[in-house]
Amino acid sequence: MPEALPDLFHADGVLFDLDGVLTPTAEVHMRAWKAVFDDVFARWGITAPYTDADYYDYVDGKKRYDGVASLMRSRNVELPWGDVDDDPTAETVCGIGNRKNAAFAASLRAQGIAPYPGSLALVESLHVVGIPLGVVSSSKNAEEVLGAAGLRSFFRIVVDGVVAERDGLASKPAADMFAAGAA
Repeated sequence: MPEALPDLFHADGVLFDLDGVLTPTAEVHMRAWKAVFDDVFARWGITAPYTDADYYDYVDGKKRYDGVASLMRSRNVELPWGDVDDDPTAETVCGIGNRKNAAFAASLRAQGIAPYPGSLALVESLHVVGIPLGVVSSSKNAEEVLGAAGLRSFFRIVVDGVVAERDGLASKPAADMFAAGAA
């Protein structure tokens, strides 16, 4: 017999993940990565094409710059790391990561994003009964995604990649970001 679901309507608070739980942002991230790596590979003569498998094997779930370095290593390309402030045109790990972030933001602004209907219904129901809600996301774009999806006003706290970097919190899957959100 399946285990009973927790009674969220009597919880002290509920934390949500963002990508893949509240919004289908993984699709937007995947398109942005593909556009960036297709361009880089074409300009640099890298013949093994970028694929969805590359996204899952080398990029998904990693910090942006770590994903760039991991994928490029898979093609036997070592790049200078650069600096987080590198221009998106810079041929560094950070430059390519910043280029991907610019592509993601442009896509988000142009096309928007809709929350998953079931997630929205749960968030609205919990909000109506006064349960404190928060979001924990490794993404540094969480605030922009929540705003584009029309969800930001539901959440008292957002612990995202920006907060994690500022406060020195270990990224998911470590529990640090969740502990900060719960606090």
